[in-house]
Amino acid sequence: MNIRTMLEEQEKKILSPKAAFSSLSRGRLHPEEECPIRPSFQRDRDRIIHCKSFRRLKDKTQVFLSPSGDHYRTRLTHTLEVSQIARTIAKALSLNETLTEAISMGHDLGHTPFGHAGEDVLNEIHPGGFKHAEQSLRVADVLEKNGRGLNLTLEVRDGILRHSKGRAELLPTPQDRSLTLEGDIVRVADTIAYVNHDVDDGMRAGIIRVEHLPQDCRAILGETTVERINTMVTDVIKTTLEHDLERICMSEDVLSATLSLREYLYQKVYYNSKADSEFTKASKIIKELYEYYFEHPQLLPDHFTREATSEENIHRAVCDYIAGMTDRFALRLYQEIFFPKPWLVI
Repeated sequence: MNIRTMLEEQEKKILSPKAAFSSLSRGRLHPEEECPIRPSFQRDRDRIIHCKSFRRLKDKTQVFLSPSGDHYRTRLTHTLEVSQIARTIAKALSLNETLTEAISMGHDLGHTPFGHAGEDVLNEIHPGGFKHAEQSLRVADVLEKNGRGLNLTLEVRDGILRHSKGRAELLPTPQDRSLTLEGDIVRVADTIAYVNHDVDDGMRAGIIRVEHLPQDCRAILGETTVERINTMVTDVIKTTLEHDLERICMSEDVLSATLSLREYLYQKVYYNSKADSEFTKASKIIKELYEYYFEHPQLLPDHFTREATSEENIHRAVCDYIAGMTDRFALRLYQEIFFPKPWLVI
C-alpha cells in the first residue's frame, strides 16, 4: 500500500459518509497517473497554489483600488480568509477539508484587475458577457501552463464554477448546488469572509463606522469582526448538523442579518462615491485597453493568439489577457500605450 492509498483509507474512517472522498473522485478532464503520495484533491490544491494566476491575486483589488495602507485586503488575502473559514466549517462537519481548501484557493483565479469594476466593464464589452467564476474555471482548464491547464478534478472544477452568487441568495438553491457539500461550503464561506473583511476595510477607510451598521445585524451577529465571523460560522455548523448534512444551512435570523449586512455594504461601501469615482477611471482603463488590443491582436503575448484567427477568437484572447492582469500591470501598460513619452535630446 502506497502513502496515497493509506491516506485515502484514512478519509473513509474519519469523514462523514456524505463527504467527497478522494478515492471516489469523478476524475479529471484528461486521465493521468495517480500520485503515489498525494490524494487527488490535495494534488489539485497544490497545483492551484503553485500556479501563476494564484500569485497574481496579491496585486488585484478586493474593494479599494490600489490602497496605500498595508492592511487592506487584496484578492489574495480574501482567498486565504475564505479558505480558513471554509476549512473550519468542513472540519467541524467531518467533510473533506482538503477538497474545501482546493476549491477556496481556486475560486477567484479568474477575477479581473480593479475588482468588480473590471468585471462589470468586461461583462459590458465582451461578446457573451463575463463572469469571474466562469473565467476562474477557464484559467484552470485552459489558460494556465501556457494553454495546458491544471487538469483539476471535476469536484474542484464544479466548486470553482458554482461559488459565485453576486447579490442573489447566499445559500445555494437546489438548481445551483455544487456536486459536493464542500463546494457549497465555499460559496457560504466566500460571503462570510467578504461581508466581514469589507466592513473592516470600510471602517479603516473612514467610509463607515460600527455604530452605523444596521442595528439588527449588530444585535444578532455581534459588534466586532471576530464576533460576527464566529456567529456566522457557528450557526452554519450547528444548523447544518440539525439538518443531518442534507445541505449547507443557516438559521433564518442569522441568514437574514447576514443578507442585511451585505446589502448595507453594497449601498455604503461598494457604491460609495469616493470609491466609485476611482472605479470609473479604472473602467475607462479596461475599456481602452480592450479596444486597443482588439485592434492590434498581433501585440498580444503569443500564447493568447494561437487560435485568434477570427473576430470571436480575438475577443476571447483579449478578454483572457486583460482579465489576467494585476491592477499594477494594467496601470503601467495603459501608461506605456496611451501616455506620451518625453523626447530626449542629447
